[in-house]
Amino acid sequence: MKNSEKRKIKEHFLKTLVFSAAGITGTFFIGIVVYILFRGLPHISLGLLTSKPSLLNGTVGILPNILNTLYAIFITLLIVLPLGVGAAVYLNEYAKNKRAVRIIEFAAETLAGIPSIIYGLVGMLIFVQFCSLETSIMAGSLTLVIMTLPTIIRTTQESLKTVPDGYREGALALGAGKWHMIRTTVLPSAIDGIVTGCILSIGRIVGESAALMFTAGMANEVLGFFEAFVPGNAGSTLAVSLYVYAKERGDSDTAFAIAAILLILTALINFGAKLAAKKLGKGSGRK
Repeated sequence: MKNSEKRKIKEHFLKTLVFSAAGITGTFFIGIVVYILFRGLPHISLGLLTSKPSLLNGTVGILPNILNTLYAIFITLLIVLPLGVGAAVYLNEYAKNKRAVRIIEFAAETLAGIPSIIYGLVGMLIFVQFCSLETSIMAGSLTLVIMTLPTIIRTTQESLKTVPDGYREGALALGAGKWHMIRTTVLPSAIDGIVTGCILSIGRIVGESAALMFTAGMANEVLGFFEAFVPGNAGSTLAVSLYVYAKERGDSDTAFAIAAILLILTALINFGAKLAAKKLGKGSGRK
């Protein structure tokens, strides 16, 4: 009886700790979001969203920063998703040397924890100087590819491991080739993990500033879509602009407005990614 009572007390204590931790985390999260929106939304205007900054005219605008952020997201995901998902599929489905796989997994986890400023220095040396891309959105995006590749690989790989072996065996038993089995059975079943890695990568791309200062630059010119691929066309993202307004110009109102826009933009992109995952899941016949 005493053991039973001790066990109940212990379970109650652990549940209290878990719920307390969840409550504290949720409270901080909601508080930060509400505070940023409360401070930022009143300062968002049509002029802020549709113009570029000008010291001569004394105007404040973030249209170039919004476009540069979207360009960086698109270029980075365009490169990192095929590389990351392909590497994860190879490591999980094709690689035979398990020791080498463990070494690569450890390396990916280590690279995911490296400070972004180091990636910025490496990106500046490799892409800006050695590859002669100069300070440009393309150089910044390639640096972000290196930063987000470990995240895509590990999240996709862990998602592939959760797919039951029975799915693979059933597809192969019906006469499907290995690649056909992976493409039609395994990948659709792991789409949630792939989308999770995509969302995590987008969050890091949108919030990155240190690495992009060295590689993408701090220019505020409006660039066309194809101009973002041209070496030498520098451009600051929203995160870099947020740093400039908050730290260098001391304009906290505009800084909070940019922070609110970042929150809204990230939420919209994440919602779109989740919606795309549902559509892909339905299209592949996955329930």
